[in-house]
Amino acid sequence: MGKVIAIRGATTAATNTKESIVQATTEMLEELVSANDLYVEDIISAFFTTTRDLNTQFPAVAARKIGWEYVALMCSHEMFIDDAQPMCIRVMVHVNSEKDVKSIINVYLNDAINLRKRGFETEKN
Repeated sequence: MGKVIAIRGATTAATNTKESIVQATTEMLEELVSANDLYVEDIISAFFTTTRDLNTQFPAVAARKIGWEYVALMCSHEMFIDDAQPMCIRVMVHVNSEKDVKSIINVYLNDAINLRKRGFETEKN
């Protein structure tokens, strides 16, 4: 079965609507699964956060819609920092994997690519 590894992702929603949050989260999760060659049955849990300007839908709804039926899901708000990336959805996904953690691809989409430029995330992991 392998070991448990964590994979991170982040994206931004276009608007604070249920549809926009689900769409952005779905895109991020599908890219994270594709980039890391994951199988849903290997996903243990996902912890989602949003900035406080996103409050109309739980990002976990997107995970259920794409078939993460038996994955443990949790949602929360990020810490409020004045200059934080607005409209941001983040996820940390725990999976059973044989992969080396150095081969994991963390996914940053839309305006979340700015997180790397601002020094909030490192280039490798």
